[in-house]
Amino acid sequence: MISQNCDVLFAFGGAVNMPASRQTKDPQKRRGGGHLAWRILRIALLSYLGFLLLLKFFENRLVYFPSPWPDDHKSDIPEFLSEVTLQVDDGPVLHGWHLVHPRPRAHVLFLHGNAGNLAGRQSMLEDLHDSVGVDLFAIDYRGYGKSSGRPTEAGIIEDARLARRTYATTAGIPESEIILMGRSLGAGVAVTLAADDGARALVLQSTFTSLPDVAARQYPWLPVRWLMKNRFDSEANISRFTGPLLYSHSEGDTTLDISMGEQLFSAANEPKQFFRFAGRDHNDPQPREYLRVLLNFFDSLP
Repeated sequence: MISQNCDVLFAFGGAVNMPASRQTKDPQKRRGGGHLAWRILRIALLSYLGFLLLLKFFENRLVYFPSPWPDDHKSDIPEFLSEVTLQVDDGPVLHGWHLVHPRPRAHVLFLHGNAGNLAGRQSMLEDLHDSVGVDLFAIDYRGYGKSSGRPTEAGIIEDARLARRTYATTAGIPESEIILMGRSLGAGVAVTLAADDGARALVLQSTFTSLPDVAARQYPWLPVRWLMKNRFDSEANISRFTGPLLYSHSEGDTTLDISMGEQLFSAANEPKQFFRFAGRDHNDPQPREYLRVLLNFFDSLP
């Protein structure tokens, strides 16, 4: 918000031998200060509005940071990992992975955050497959990795819905048996799907209440709550999900403060569990004890 401090200027006259007759003041001098102040204010307002228009125009570039598939990505793909291709109705072709487990503890659709691609998450996915014993399906949203198109909120949610349908068909299970696991922005996608269509359970990692809430903390001087078109309003959506929830967040997260996770967790229904840990930042991997918590959570599901 721009505030204008209006100073009252006083002209003091006290010259020696001043004539007794009344002085005529120059109207141009009297108006000059006001004109200058208005000119400065107008420039500031126009600059502010111009900056808002730039933010509006480039919003998607400030929210989504997709990376193309790296040429030097390791080629030692395990036998249980197969590549999948998904065709979206509105055009994009998505790339994904299916990490097949012969006797899975659970079937999990993993939805990653707003940066990078699956290549940077291969070790984590393989660790979940091996250590927790789950069957995993993961995709790169449109515009990420090998997937074509450009990311938008509606587009990413559509991609996730297609991935869940494809996963259910491939695994031979109903969609309701799939656990949705989302990290950071991917948790916002998972909450939307669970709220709209249900899920066996929700597993959320290091996420937010809504994207405008994140932006408002970073840019408190901008009207981002009404400016942004990308919302991912997880706090409003999560109350519509009535299944089990496992939430985790680091106390040392400098990108998304843990207080946002606590606020989202408070809005969720029971049954729910909060796993907090220290010594990790937003992009650091979960601690090893998280795998035990995750395993126990999966075993407790009906």
